[in-house]
Amino acid sequence: MRAIILAAGRGLRLQQADDRQMPKCLLQFGAMSLLERHLRVLKNAGVHDIVLALGYRHERVEAELDRLRWQPRPEIVLNPRFELGSVLTVHTVADAMTRGGDVLLMDADVLYDERIANALVAGQQSVNRVLIDRDFEAGDEPVKLCISGGVPIELRKQLAADLKYDTIGESVGFFRFDHAGARRLAALVADYVARDCAHMPHEEAVRDLLRERSHVFEVADVTGAPWIEIDFPTDVVRAAHEVLPQLQPLSVAGQ
Repeated sequence: MRAIILAAGRGLRLQQADDRQMPKCLLQFGAMSLLERHLRVLKNAGVHDIVLALGYRHERVEAELDRLRWQPRPEIVLNPRFELGSVLTVHTVADAMTRGGDVLLMDADVLYDERIANALVAGQQSVNRVLIDRDFEAGDEPVKLCISGGVPIELRKQLAADLKYDTIGESVGFFRFDHAGARRLAALVADYVARDCAHMPHEEAVRDLLRERSHVFEVADVTGAPWIEIDFPTDVVRAAHEVLPQLQPLSVAGQ
């Protein structure tokens, strides 16, 4: 199993001061960067093959890896046009997406409990899997995941008024694909880039994969496990004061 962590963006909505700008994966909570937390959580879940998709100030992320002396060192793939959008970032890691085995596609700017990673990697069989949190705040910002008859049918911030579904929640922003699903997603992403739609969020391509019904997707309910995606300054405050205290203790044992 391979984890691809998307950490290329600049995070403009975070409104960092000019002299303190950094990739969001380097934000620290509890004296540990989000990047280090990702690595430790994934290691505890048995995932050692990790690919980092970098762009903005990638040298700072690489310096963090040097400081951590993490082994095996994650593979680094650079998106030099990171300002365009995450579809292009996923396209830059097409080789890692399609070289075989199950693939975890993960946003880097998420502070989350280990139970969420465990739900993503659980089971011995190759699967396609999405995560849903039914306890979410209404509004235009959350990416909604809608389920009908156990099947995910929609993945978008804004939903059609006449959409019929049994269950709605927020997508955590982590996905698992089997080999066939990962190859198909890579093809969909390549088509976005070919159509000059590289500025789109990669969730649009995942949505296309869900809606074409060519691959079966499991839905794992992680409601109750604390997590937060960090996009705005208020998210940083909530992450530190509300989410971090709820996380299960994270092992920092030697590598």
